[in-house]
Amino acid sequence: MACKQRRLARRRFLKRAVQAGALVVLPPFVPGRALGLDGAVAPSRRIVLGGLGLGGRGTADLRCFLANADVQFVAICDVRRERREAIKRLADDTYGNKACAMYRDMHEFLAREDIDAVLIATGDRWHTMASITAAKAGKDVYCEKPCSMTIAESRALADTFRRYGRIYQAGTQRRSIGNFIFAARLAHTGKLGKLHTVHANTLYPATKHDWLPAEPEPPKDEVDWDMWLGPCPWRPYNSRYVRGGWRGFFDFHGGGILEWGAHTVDLCQWAAQKDHTTPVEYVPEGSGIVATYADGLKLVMRDSGWMGLGTCSVRYEGDEGWIETGDSGRFAIHPESLRTARTVFQRRGTDPTTHIRNFLDCVKTRKPANANADVAARSHIVSHAAYIAWQLGRTLRFDPAKEEFIGDEEANRMRSRAMREPWRI
Repeated sequence: MACKQRRLARRRFLKRAVQAGALVVLPPFVPGRALGLDGAVAPSRRIVLGGLGLGGRGTADLRCFLANADVQFVAICDVRRERREAIKRLADDTYGNKACAMYRDMHEFLAREDIDAVLIATGDRWHTMASITAAKAGKDVYCEKPCSMTIAESRALADTFRRYGRIYQAGTQRRSIGNFIFAARLAHTGKLGKLHTVHANTLYPATKHDWLPAEPEPPKDEVDWDMWLGPCPWRPYNSRYVRGGWRGFFDFHGGGILEWGAHTVDLCQWAAQKDHTTPVEYVPEGSGIVATYADGLKLVMRDSGWMGLGTCSVRYEGDEGWIETGDSGRFAIHPESLRTARTVFQRRGTDPTTHIRNFLDCVKTRKPANANADVAARSHIVSHAAYIAWQLGRTLRFDPAKEEFIGDEEANRMRSRAMREPWRI
């Protein structure tokens, strides 16, 4: 009876209001998902993401981003049409719409004010340039490794993100993987004793300086070859380059020390608590480098002699014990008393899930990410310096504060590379 009386009272109110010429505005229906109810994330709390140059690895990263309810992917930029269309299909299928926008021009893409963060997974030659351009456009950045092609690019990257106050996460995801965290903590807590040697699994260092045979250049909308090259020296088009065959060519690639050292040298820097510095000496030994920090700690970069625990292995040795681990999640340890009940970590070293979550959390809190620009810059500088020493075939001394070689002008000229017009950092 009370409900019926309330309905009648409401009808009388509306009738009188209409007769009086009043405008009656009823409150709109607001879906629960827009308010963040029922486990959904309100649009105002979502991180709007765009992608730049997403191939195989970039697509794997994007799938991890899309698995997070607080991410909304809205646009893809790529110089290759087939990749633009593939990412658009993935995004549209995920959201059940046709809303993902496609761009060929990076500057037009970055001009979108609604994009908060950018996933960058281009070829190595573009990583620094694209990241810096994104930071200047007010975007936070998750960028695949290697993050730079030179020592100079590494420094420019760190300085730019500090200046513009943007969040940066290098795709060195092993800093967020369980077995590597466990190994680093053993080193940090002194359970291995005083560290004397850390070992980084690297690849054979050499690169090539020749060109692939020229092929007819495709239409710009299919592959924008000039934009694909970016800051690198011009060379004629060959389809093998754009299918991933650019690796191993000096103009596009930093060599085997950088290829895996971006991960493993980084892990050694972290375990040794050297994120603030670099070694002071680099000595070529076979296909690797032995570097020494100012306090005498050795960093051994080598491509052989590992225990078969997976790719991108590392080994930390102290005067009371050692541990070696790799992408399998397994580890070998001495003494055995340091082994915990958990002997195998389920998440493999190639899985970016937890690293991407760390980035998203840092975008919200504005705290530095696990592999922020300062951390990434220094571990990359170590790898670049090691490759320079290997190319020259001689011992090099290095000043970590000035980030320059001591008494070797030839080595110092190799700290940077010329950029093709009109590209500038």
